[in-house]
Amino acid sequence: MKLSVIIPVRLAGPSLAILLPHIRQVLAELEVEAEILVVTGDINRKLLALADQFRAQVVAPTEPGYGGALLAGFARATGAYILTMDADLSHPPDVVRDLWNHRQCGEIIIASRYAPNGRAQLPASRLLSSRALNLIFSRGLSLPVHDLSSGFRLYKAQVVRGQTLVARDLDILQEILVRAYGDGWHVTEIPYTYAPKEQGSSWPRTLRFGLAYLKTFWMLWNWRNSILAADYDDRAFHSVVPLQRYWQRERYRLVTGLACNEAPVLDVGCGSSRILSALSGGSLGLDILVRKLRYARKFSMPLVQGSGFNLPFAAGSFGCVLCSQVVEHVPKDSPILDELERVLRPGGRLVLGTPDYGQWEWIWIEKLYGWFAPGGYADEHITHYTRRELAAHFRDRGFTLEAVHYILRSELILAFRKPLRNPA
Repeated sequence: MKLSVIIPVRLAGPSLAILLPHIRQVLAELEVEAEILVVTGDINRKLLALADQFRAQVVAPTEPGYGGALLAGFARATGAYILTMDADLSHPPDVVRDLWNHRQCGEIIIASRYAPNGRAQLPASRLLSSRALNLIFSRGLSLPVHDLSSGFRLYKAQVVRGQTLVARDLDILQEILVRAYGDGWHVTEIPYTYAPKEQGSSWPRTLRFGLAYLKTFWMLWNWRNSILAADYDDRAFHSVVPLQRYWQRERYRLVTGLACNEAPVLDVGCGSSRILSALSGGSLGLDILVRKLRYARKFSMPLVQGSGFNLPFAAGSFGCVLCSQVVEHVPKDSPILDELERVLRPGGRLVLGTPDYGQWEWIWIEKLYGWFAPGGYADEHITHYTRRELAAHFRDRGFTLEAVHYILRSELILAFRKPLRNPA
């Protein structure tokens, strides 16, 4: 099955008799093998007969609300792609063509009222509340999407099948997008004109959902600002917090300055850092988290999923090995330092960045961070290195210390040169 079309229906009405044949016509023109799933608790003989006529399945949700209907549809869908749309004719079936034809542009394609050239024919009060809702979620959660509340979407099925969703009302639409974006999936918007119909049978979008939206926003805000979010490093480069923005940009400047003239470069634990975009040809990034690598596709750099404990490369493969803000997150007795040395060719450069726990400035910065953001980034630093310790470690292996840099006398960035021959 290629495509599953999910239509959540609150009350089965006459609009389905218009919608279903139109959808079947569009799907036939696209020559797409498809199933249609009408999800509703309002099941009756007339609906079942209509569904049978147009080869649609009727699915009863097990949970209440719009979110419950979507989840029931996702669970039943068998297609590689999933399209969701309202049943009240406000989502014209003809737009399905545009969504389908843009399926290679991202893992989620949104028919957007607020993207350039999109329109929403709504009463002023409803338009204002809708725009305000989308602005709050978009700006507040740093998501580059204009219309997070549009339910007219095309998904690659693996995006929604891999999510654990909490929301059960209309706020599930925002949750799906934020979690998908945080997992590194690409989101694309195409414009369309939204015109609600009086005979509609979809879920009403009213202010009574305000509390659910507020609760969901807070839940998603914590997720978006977690280091687990795929775009955490890249987004910090443009942070509205001056200190965070300065720190990220200074790290970028120092690290790229040490690595850019060495080739090829292996960035171990690359995350979504834009350092990848500055590396020379033949370089690549490695990270253990698939979501980070999905997002890092934007940098057009070869990427590999793997562990720093067992790098999947032959000895001496790289002229430069870069490892920034990683070693403090793994046990000191792990083999990561040995692996960094192994894949570096003789005469190559190792660039290593980590907080310096020999500096009182960093110790106090970490304490302050822990007070203001309990359970945050600082709690994940399980190994505390110092400049003296790292310098001695690599000196004993014959490396030459070539450069020492600090960011605010806290973050340490070192450059070592590997000996041409193993030390006696």
